[in-house]
Amino acid sequence: MKENRILYMKGAALEKGQIEDYLEKIASDHVLKSYSDKDTYPIQRVKENFEAITEVYNLLNEQIKRKIPIHPAGEWILDNYYVIERSVKSILKDLSQKRYCKFPGIASGPYTGFARIYVLACEIVAYTDANINRTNLYQLLEAYQRKKDLSMEEIWSISLFLNIALIENIRRISEKIYSSQVQKIRVEEILEKTIGNEEEGKKRFERMEYKKSFVKEDELKYSFIEYLSYRLRKYGKKAYPYLNGLEEITNKLGTDVASVIKKEHFDVALNKVSMGNSITSMKTIQRVNFLEIFEKLNSVEDILKKDPCGVYEKMDFSSKEWYRNVIKKMAKKERCIRNLFGKESFRIKPERM
Repeated sequence: MKENRILYMKGAALEKGQIEDYLEKIASDHVLKSYSDKDTYPIQRVKENFEAITEVYNLLNEQIKRKIPIHPAGEWILDNYYVIERSVKSILKDLSQKRYCKFPGIASGPYTGFARIYVLACEIVAYTDANINRTNLYQLLEAYQRKKDLSMEEIWSISLFLNIALIENIRRISEKIYSSQVQKIRVEEILEKTIGNEEEGKKRFERMEYKKSFVKEDELKYSFIEYLSYRLRKYGKKAYPYLNGLEEITNKLGTDVASVIKKEHFDVALNKVSMGNSITSMKTIQRVNFLEIFEKLNSVEDILKKDPCGVYEKMDFSSKEWYRNVIKKMAKKERCIRNLFGKESFRIKPERM
């Protein structure tokens, strides 16, 4: 059975003007086709991501019981696991394969076949470091639409795809948390085997000779070095021979313990911020009034509001939706994506699914 393709983007956070320029550029570059490919349907990946996040959540709970320090980004998962779970349930309920494949797809380039709105959501998450709020979301979608219009269904569905992209980002950070916590377990096991508990260790330091072999070079991941250094320092000056041995082995890697600690703390801080952004953005998306954003961004809405009799403006939501859906059906019948709404009209050759 052919596996579905995975959409993952990594980007540095850009300033407001930079990301708006970037979105205008990718809008200009996007060549579209009528449908998205089935093998880009993201639901299986969402399930896998949630399983990975859940595994980290369970590990963190176990380590709290063992009184092992928790990665700061992991604290966000412990406190907000229910937010992630609720978001995943909503995605699984709302995004069928049939619905997904009806979104316009990317026709060329590395993201060929993926739904255009899915790609756009991932770009927004990647280049804002997952920091999304009502204001910047509107501004970023508006920047994209300066070059290409989004369909009504795409604008309505942006929150769904933003959540998929946020869960992907949370999974990426969770993998780093998992690696860090596993290294802490290894440190605790080594210390227990070599030294025993802290009080016992202080006594044993007084009577045992220093052995460089208490740590192997192939164990020296940065998170391992940082945590081992932290734990050894708790034993006081009696642990200096072990700290010196750790320094000697770290030097063979072309660095030193102080530099490793500095880099590890920097990475931890970055991951904590990105995780916090991701979960805060999930909560924000749940509160955003997307009807207001839709009515501001949807170009069809702008034209309908120009009704000289002013009848459309006075309609309730259901009536307006009916009007918009009739227009959408007319456009599909004509086999075109029409900028009724703006700068250009163009036809797309229908494709078989």
